[in-house]
Amino acid sequence: MTEVEKLIPHRPPFLFVDEIISHEGDKLVAQRTWRADEDFYKGHYPGAPITPGVLLCEAVFQTGALLMAKLMSGQGGQGGVPLLTKVTDVRFRLPVYPGDTTTIEVRRKETMGDFHFMTGAIKHGDKRVLNLEFSVAWKKPGGQVTI
Repeated sequence: MTEVEKLIPHRPPFLFVDEIISHEGDKLVAQRTWRADEDFYKGHYPGAPITPGVLLCEAVFQTGALLMAKLMSGQGGQGGVPLLTKVTDVRFRLPVYPGDTTTIEVRRKETMGDFHFMTGAIKHGDKRVLNLEFSVAWKKPGGQVTI
């Protein structure tokens, strides 16, 4: 089990972070290589595959979940998960193609009660792919059905 899998409940085929590169305070940097054999490329788009923007956003959210897991573990927050509460100011700048390795950076800007306000970005090399703002609430899941 990888460090990523120890910290968040996401699993393949819906895990879009390969590894944590660094963590310092309210900032975490991760990495993801978008593999050509992933099923979503078969339909997005046949003959000209491109990584769906919603999955790029999800990679940022999962990186945020990694940051929150690290931050909350020292505050008695184990057993919880960050639930997405708001997404704003999403800006897509460049496409991501199969085989690209991206760097994902998330920073917690502010906490108000149970809500954590964050900013995220993805880069491919030194070029910005996307940036966005989002917030999460740290919650202990209840009433879930095991699949």
